[in-house]
Amino acid sequence: MERANHAHEDLRGALVRTVRGRAEGLTHAPLPEGDTVSLTRAKVEPMVRGLFPRAEQDLVLATIERSVVFVTSSNIELLLNERAFDSSAWTIANLYLASLGAALLAEDAPHLVGLSEETTCYVSPEYFAEDDPFADFIVHEVAHIFHNCKRPTIGLRETRTKEWLLDIEYRKRETFAYSCEAYARVLQRGKNPAERRALAEEYGRAVRISEERADATEVASIVGEAATARNGWKIILARCAPPRRRVAKSATTSPSHSPRG
Repeated sequence: MERANHAHEDLRGALVRTVRGRAEGLTHAPLPEGDTVSLTRAKVEPMVRGLFPRAEQDLVLATIERSVVFVTSSNIELLLNERAFDSSAWTIANLYLASLGAALLAEDAPHLVGLSEETTCYVSPEYFAEDDPFADFIVHEVAHIFHNCKRPTIGLRETRTKEWLLDIEYRKRETFAYSCEAYARVLQRGKNPAERRALAEEYGRAVRISEERADATEVASIVGEAATARNGWKIILARCAPPRRRVAKSATTSPSHSPRG
């Protein structure tokens, strides 16, 4: 056990030294004034209100609003040392190096701007330099928490049919996150139903998703349908639910109950 602990410390120390060396003389984009909690709450509150029952919303929001950590030069070494898994530390290191424009730790290392792990989202300072009008990495990463976190973790009761915060089909997890991200921007930018429908159509024409686990055409379809509904978040959830839930919903919902705006 002692040897294993020493090996872990040696590997993590080597990672920190390598990151420090590659980051020397480089700086990332400055963070804006204000606290992270207020920023996160403003970004994710519409999503939480739209996806969860009223009785659960405040508890979920209280957890989520403190979930975002911006990876910066002031906390990178602490983050690398406190991660239990080497793979997580390696990914966070690459996220940080990418924000500096530094060489990543491997040729095939992905260029990430966000990472979700359990109930924490790690976000690059590049977030504030993003110019895609339909991008919001905070919303995207927080959306992943909903299927990664079990209900008892934040104090919600678990039942036979409710184990996770939200029940999302495994192969649609990225589809869910991309749909939430784009729809959040549609809601933020569109001041009325007509504007939201126009923005959804614009997104459908321009959407570009490099993530192979998400189908850009399907995401555009989901966002388009969500933009016409009174509660588009429920449309996203229904379209990304496990097959048994989607079948049950379609069998019990008549066309007249379709929530159109």
